[in-house]
Amino acid sequence: MPAAESYQYALWRLVPDLERGETLNAGVLLYCRRARFLEARVHVDYPVAIDRVLGLGELPGARLQRILGRPGAPLRRPEQLLVWCHWVWFFIPHGTVAWFLLRRRERFERAALHTYAVFDLGLIGYWALPTAPPWYAAQQGRAPELRRMMVEHGEAFWRRRWGALYGALGGNPLAAMPSLHFATSVMAARLLADESRVRGAVGWSYALTLGFALVYLGEHYVVDLLAGLALTEAVRRGARPAAPILRSAGRRIQALERAARR
Repeated sequence: MPAAESYQYALWRLVPDLERGETLNAGVLLYCRRARFLEARVHVDYPVAIDRVLGLGELPGARLQRILGRPGAPLRRPEQLLVWCHWVWFFIPHGTVAWFLLRRRERFERAALHTYAVFDLGLIGYWALPTAPPWYAAQQGRAPELRRMMVEHGEAFWRRRWGALYGALGGNPLAAMPSLHFATSVMAARLLADESRVRGAVGWSYALTLGFALVYLGEHYVVDLLAGLALTEAVRRGARPAAPILRSAGRRIQALERAARR
């Protein structure tokens, strides 16, 4: 009978709300030094297989980098702009909700509910199906080689500050499915398009540029974007019938919170 070995584990946790201390377990890492064992509850291969089908035999991200990129050369200005398009995402969904608060207060509740429903449901997806992004699969030798241009430009632009910035904003690197970057940007575009064609055009221009950037930079698969798009459309279609139930649940949760503070 083989001798028992001691294993260590670490949880990957998402923190939706720092003030409340809410956490959501998104993955687990299991490690045993003596047994030389390291494993994570993360899926790496299925998005590679799906994207190969979508890309007609080649990952779309790898094809884009092969056609448009210059291996080993410094990033060109358009590639740097794509990286910045990725970085400014942090302001897009929340900035859109803030715009409704300041300029269209009568539609603020709807905008906030739609936007943060996408976030919350996406976090559940991260927990249910923790999925690695293309750059991770490439590092593990389970996908074609990809340049991670965001890190390259981050190190060149931010220099010594990059490590701290990436540590603070990088989040969970094994949370690719669905792409909340794309899902929330599409939701912002949809909400703005409901206001006017011009605002909608601005929103959609950003969302589509971001979608291209996420694939070209090796941060997401095309299937991640499609799942994010499906999530957004599901929230929009389900919002009206679900609204009374959610309002009732919200009132009960608020009542429990007030009781807990006493």
